[in-house]
Amino acid sequence: MKSLIFAAASLLFGTIYALPSKTASEPFLTQVDNTTWVLGNEIWNVTQQQIYGIKLMYKGRDCVGEAVGHYVSYNGAASNLQWTSASITKRGTYHGKQYIDVSFTAAEGDMHWVIFSGLSGAYQYFVNHALPTLGEFRTLWRLDNTTFTKGRTNIKDEELPPLSEYLPGNKVQDETWLKPDGSGYITKYDFTAWSRNQDYFGVYGGGFGSWYINAGKDYYNGDHLKQELMVHRESSTGDAVQLNMIHGTHFMASSSDVFPDGKMWGPWLWYLNDGDKQDAAKRAAEEFRSWPYTWLDDEEYHSRGTVRGKIMLSDGRPASNAAVFLGDNDPNKTSLDMGSTYYYTAYADRNGNFEFSNVRAATYGLQAWSNGSSIADVTTSLHQNDVTVKKSAETSLGSLTWEVSTKEKLFQIGDFDRYSYGFLHGGAPHQHALVASCPANLTYIIGESKPLDWCFGQTYLGNWTVRFKAPAASQSAAPNLIVSLAGYSSGASTNILVNGVRVGNMTSGSSLLPSDPCLYRSATGAGEWHLLEYSFDKALLKEGWNELTFNMVRNTTWHGFMWDSVVLEW
Repeated sequence: MKSLIFAAASLLFGTIYALPSKTASEPFLTQVDNTTWVLGNEIWNVTQQQIYGIKLMYKGRDCVGEAVGHYVSYNGAASNLQWTSASITKRGTYHGKQYIDVSFTAAEGDMHWVIFSGLSGAYQYFVNHALPTLGEFRTLWRLDNTTFTKGRTNIKDEELPPLSEYLPGNKVQDETWLKPDGSGYITKYDFTAWSRNQDYFGVYGGGFGSWYINAGKDYYNGDHLKQELMVHRESSTGDAVQLNMIHGTHFMASSSDVFPDGKMWGPWLWYLNDGDKQDAAKRAAEEFRSWPYTWLDDEEYHSRGTVRGKIMLSDGRPASNAAVFLGDNDPNKTSLDMGSTYYYTAYADRNGNFEFSNVRAATYGLQAWSNGSSIADVTTSLHQNDVTVKKSAETSLGSLTWEVSTKEKLFQIGDFDRYSYGFLHGGAPHQHALVASCPANLTYIIGESKPLDWCFGQTYLGNWTVRFKAPAASQSAAPNLIVSLAGYSSGASTNILVNGVRVGNMTSGSSLLPSDPCLYRSATGAGEWHLLEYSFDKALLKEGWNELTFNMVRNTTWHGFMWDSVVLEW
């Protein structure tokens, strides 16, 4: 089919646009017919049709080849944007370089390509006008699989699996196959990475590299724990996929957002080179220094201010290294699920001071939670609404007090930080079915066992038992069991027992425990965080040794509970 498209296109406008001009230095947009345009500069050009950018000429080669090319879509591949027109909305000169801003218009909004003379690539951004309520929105390149053979994120850099290993008879689930030699699994989700930690990512090989550099990340949905699929091989065609998940849902329990007219994703830089990662890293550093981009002509984009403050715990300690988040004001969603507007993440320093710079003018809600280290025992979170940011102004929040629990702690397993870090396999490199290496039965003895004796996830029928000593019952309130889950994947049910008496349950279908795909999509550090609390009669505890048991009574392969921390207090 792709060959037929190219043949028809060639008959329409020949090969004049196949190669970048070696003499012209001005970026350009040329309309061929009602559904075909060519855009680029003296280094590269793209032939854009109604949906797909079908041809990318760079260094004398079509980098798309028989692959699908460039497109924009939402809710997976269910809805590809269809361009009805294209125009140059602005021409200008910036630091001696000419540029044009090309806008492709669809019913849902406008996709912009900002093309500078002399730049190997283009800046891109999308402005919403009529996107529906959705979870997933993305731009992407699907490129020639013989040229782009490797994938790189900030935590993974290796060959993409050869298409020959994707055997239909070995498929075990969504985009996941048993390797032909039985040594493990092939899955696109192994190329997952933390969205807000990215420097540059893309596909490369054979003297060519195609990279995304997202210097500004305020248009992303979610908080510090937002992770997304970045690159992979398309199993049906072998295409090398460079995936720009600007609004993603791959590891979330839910994400259903309504976007205001004018919501802007980007700009980011799509960058071409010869596959040199040092060059890409250097370019990324330049982009991060240059953000927010002064060449962009948009008043709201440049209406930004600063937020500063200090967080102290109610027990007098500074909130050292706490995760701090600016998101929806007076929210009705978790911080990971937020995504309608703009979001900012930071970490406090060791004294509890934090700062957000270049924040879009608006009113936000602030949250903070433990990121481990010296406040790994803090089980509460800080919430403050009505943080107003004004253009070119500093919003000083002064000293904020974060209330912490005053109850006596009988024990804690694992740092309270919303990650599985510290447990066996917690935070290991992404790999499918790692949770299957965790035991069905486990005994953890408070005062003797270490966090590495507790595995990061529970997936098998069986009992995970905590043995702990308690003093004689006091006149205090009922004991409170806090279970902090770094993630939960459906199909599992666990009864919680204290000395053989059931005090709670964690199960699928519970409104308190929505499912996310973390454990069966290669995640090892987090999915969506869940905080569960169970109070019970203190008479169930006896002086001396006691047992807390997580008795899994229903399971599904590779599904279950990813642990963050277990705390018992009274």
